[in-house]
Amino acid sequence: MIIPHDQLSPDALEGLIEEYVTRDGTDYGAEEISLAERIVQVKRLLVSGEAVILFSEGKGACNIVSSSLLE
Repeated sequence: MIIPHDQLSPDALEGLIEEYVTRDGTDYGAEEISLAERIVQVKRLLVSGEAVILFSEGKGACNIVSSSLLE
């Protein structure tokens, strides 16, 4: 199920994005990007619709994915 980003409280959204960008295996290339900038980048993707928040009822977990993966 897709959860609209604007349905989360600002703190919950920030926490979800922070958890997402700090997961093992996230790689931002050769150039180091600050945590704050990575959070801003993901927020932009959510606002623009390029990314969405998916909630898995079976797993009880949220993930942020590219909206192009849902097409």
